[in-house]
Amino acid sequence: MKILIVNIAKNIFEKINKNFKQMKKTFKAMAIMAIAVTISLSAAAQQGEKAVGGNLVVGMGDSWTNIGLGAKFLYNVTDPIRLAGEFDYFFKKDYVSWWDFSVYGHYLFPVATQVSLYPSLGLGMVGAKSDFGGSYSEFAFSLGGGVDYALSSNLSLNGELRIKLYDGYNRTNLAIGLSYKF
Repeated sequence: MKILIVNIAKNIFEKINKNFKQMKKTFKAMAIMAIAVTISLSAAAQQGEKAVGGNLVVGMGDSWTNIGLGAKFLYNVTDPIRLAGEFDYFFKKDYVSWWDFSVYGHYLFPVATQVSLYPSLGLGMVGAKSDFGGSYSEFAFSLGGGVDYALSSNLSLNGELRIKLYDGYNRTNLAIGLSYKF
């Protein structure tokens, strides 16, 4: 059974690897554009709140569930509009590790003194790497929502549910984390 799973994974990654070089160029271009947009918005809105944080992430979908860690940068363009740049790495399972780099837009709705809810839309790249040398990456569109709970004036607990749509597939990510405002 283990040999069958390994052979299936190997065949999948061999098929996917054909388009990897083009996807890699596209990912680099997208990463440069995301950095440029973030820098230009930061320069245009000097008084916006900034935060950094980390997440524990569970990725589920296509008969594949694994756990990962994420890092994020948050920037409030206006009071209700926030941009978030995130990178998640999912630990190896069945000889394959996943990663996800995305930029999201959030619209914050304060519902209590310490609580805000938000819908989330995003664009990014998802990818996987096999121990057998194969790799895969693809553009992804994300939609979801989340909640922020202020523990103090600088520290927030947050949770988010995201659906990643890419190349006819989808993955659901559940993220729970902390962020520090500065």
